[in-house]
Amino acid sequence: MAKGQRFRLLNRAHGVLVRVTGGRLGWRAGGMPVLEVITTGRRSGRPHTLRLTSPVRDGSTIVLVASRGGDDRDPDWFLNVCANPDVQVRARGEQWRSMRARQATPDERGQLWPQVVTNRWYRGYEAKTERVIPLVLLEPA
Repeated sequence: MAKGQRFRLLNRAHGVLVRVTGGRLGWRAGGMPVLEVITTGRRSGRPHTLRLTSPVRDGSTIVLVASRGGDDRDPDWFLNVCANPDVQVRARGEQWRSMRARQATPDERGQLWPQVVTNRWYRGYEAKTERVIPLVLLEPA
């Protein structure tokens, strides 16, 4: 099974866990809060709902890590938000809210990355790839 297929399958299973438990489970992973994010497909134009961890929040800005598990390719959701930055986001117990995604500047990434890699998962992902893992900032629309 290709890595992209595994990520999609894992995302679906995660969504089922949240629904089946009535939202009691599935809102934390790796010690981080999980968010539901709806992006718009860059080719299809269709909405895609996925669950992503958010290791850092900076005021009203939510930081996402486009790690793809340390793969050498960017995740599809990252390519989607680069093409269509308007997203919907929901955290546990919150209503959906409109946000706008943008890639962190090199200076912003330099400030945020040390906070991101306090999580062992992201330290491991960084060690697995040659690429610079992008950070995506979700800001109120």
